[in-house]
Amino acid sequence: MNSKERKTPDMSDNLKGRRLLVCNCEKTMDLDGGKLSEALGLSDSLNVNTQLCRRQLDNYRAAVQSGEPVMVACTQEAPLFGEVAEEMGAAEPAYVNIREQAGWSEAGASALPKMAALITEAAYQPNPTGLTTLKSEGVCLVYGAGQQALDVARQLSSRLSVTLVLKDASDAIPPAQVDVPIYRGTIAGTTGTLGGFEVTFNGHAPMKPSSRDEFAFEAPQDNVRSECDLILDVSGDTPLFTPGQRRDGYFRADPNQPGAVARAMFEITDMVGEFEKPIYVSYNADICAHSRSGKVGCTNCLDVCPTGAITPDGDHVSIDPAICGGCGQCNAVCPTGAASYAYPHREDLIGRAQTLLKAYASAGGRDPVVLVHDATDGRELVSAMSRFGRGLPANVLPFALHSVAMLGHDLICAMVASGAGRVVVLASPKQAEELEALHAQAELAQTFMRELGYGEDARVEVLVEADPDAVESTLHDTPAPTPVTAQPFLPIGSKRDIARLAISKLREGAGSDAELIALPESAPYGRVNVDTDACTLCLACVSACPASALLDGEDTLQLRFIEQNCVQCGICKSTCPESAITLEPRYNFRQEAANPIVLNEDEPFACVRCGKPFGSKKAIDGIIAKLEGKHWMFESNKQTELLKMCDNCRIVAMAESSNDPFKMGEVPRTRTTEDYIMERDDSDKD
Repeated sequence: MNSKERKTPDMSDNLKGRRLLVCNCEKTMDLDGGKLSEALGLSDSLNVNTQLCRRQLDNYRAAVQSGEPVMVACTQEAPLFGEVAEEMGAAEPAYVNIREQAGWSEAGASALPKMAALITEAAYQPNPTGLTTLKSEGVCLVYGAGQQALDVARQLSSRLSVTLVLKDASDAIPPAQVDVPIYRGTIAGTTGTLGGFEVTFNGHAPMKPSSRDEFAFEAPQDNVRSECDLILDVSGDTPLFTPGQRRDGYFRADPNQPGAVARAMFEITDMVGEFEKPIYVSYNADICAHSRSGKVGCTNCLDVCPTGAITPDGDHVSIDPAICGGCGQCNAVCPTGAASYAYPHREDLIGRAQTLLKAYASAGGRDPVVLVHDATDGRELVSAMSRFGRGLPANVLPFALHSVAMLGHDLICAMVASGAGRVVVLASPKQAEELEALHAQAELAQTFMRELGYGEDARVEVLVEADPDAVESTLHDTPAPTPVTAQPFLPIGSKRDIARLAISKLREGAGSDAELIALPESAPYGRVNVDTDACTLCLACVSACPASALLDGEDTLQLRFIEQNCVQCGICKSTCPESAITLEPRYNFRQEAANPIVLNEDEPFACVRCGKPFGSKKAIDGIIAKLEGKHWMFESNKQTELLKMCDNCRIVAMAESSNDPFKMGEVPRTRTTEDYIMERDDSDKD
């Protein structure tokens, strides 16, 4: 069964076997249990609680005691519900927020379709991601200046194994009892992550025990290396890692803000033991287009990774899961899907979006706008809008991700193809310097939709904002998008398979007959153009191509090309010795894109001695034209004939010639005793 024949699951299937508990939060939400049940496809009407977390808590206990999986439509009291479930020896329920995201809004009375969609999406079961383990034994470096850094280090020493390095000790008073090792120095470089930092110091010197009214230190040394599990940076200098808070185990606080310093001290003391961290990105070296034979092509992931977790590794790259912060930019820009986000997996992300949009439409919702936001700052903005403002519009469906930077054009196109009239990506200004890839991917998706006939209105918008009032105004004041015809599809296969399927569905939904679309330079789709006058059919590009887009002619002397496979990495261009290749970013909907086409061909040149073909006629003729009579090695016709021979025949012919370069000189006869005697006798006769 192919993807066109299979159907996405019915939304009610996601709730089978689950006991759903809803609450109107002391009647602050307009919630009709019967209508919500109908919208969810449930056979029985839902009982709407008014204070499930307090006087109606027994209703929750009864649901948990039934042994059925439970979902609670409240996230504020999740700690309480989890504690009760633990006391009863039951599994913790799933949670969904229909209050801040739907009910608490000036449009709350018409938010029932959104509530149904949010509940259905929350029941979606993604595939689990892998985990990596980080271990910290509490060895902590405190780096700062003066008395403040000394006080911080001494306070932490009761919980952690602390070493203090002072960049400036001028206002610090030597303690009467040295309970932490104290050094002077400046940090020159830092690598690693939680449980495995390596720090390099310049001007590193231990404190002299004779320090009296002020610190004195031994002779300083440069390039001193030290290891630790944790770092607390209260120096006020440039962050040791960029961005400063993205490295696990590295805590940085402004020394001029006592509250921030206290918070960092509190948090770092909990970082002792073993910690499981999601493996955010999976990597498939087989389809990586970074390099071939030392010729570098795609460097997209290396260019955008903000933590340095991705490094070159021969013809491929290496991704350190311990350092990876999960921003997902590599997933967005990778042309082949070699670097692929796994938190969640691509198919689960699209599955969630399809579930959300289908449930919304089935419940009677119209003009859906998907608001993609991160699970921290974005969620707080949504909460602030619901508590102090107008809340989200009824047609705006919040969609939380670990990081919005992981969105690529494939995922955006899939959302629109699944029925989203517009996709708004809400990003924090704190990430502004890391959003170049997201903007490029949004523009690529917008290019597809504009060229396919979805109008000039922005179907994709990246909103970099931290002010809830500004976000609220944008969402409420932007006109409703022109409706989009949903084109369901099953998201299976590679990144390119899913992207091509989503783009094809966009074309179907628009009723477009577009065959070719010009794309921006960074697009991962396009054609390879070959200058046939310059190309000698050496076929170096074929062996270099990482995507099998360039092929030889098997039994014929041809250079063939499958446009559907080309990722525009440019390795073929950098490999070509004749500079005969150029790239043309575009998207080709024609069937020819999936079939090999001939870019260049020539008749083979037959060896004049044995008749075996060994190159293209054009290439051999070109070499003869350049060398015959113009180079001292090929001044005669006999010498030129060597150029017309295959490798084996050329060697034989040279061996047969009088000036065989491989011929050795005559071996001199070994002199014997008799030779010396004869020479002596001849000398005596004279």
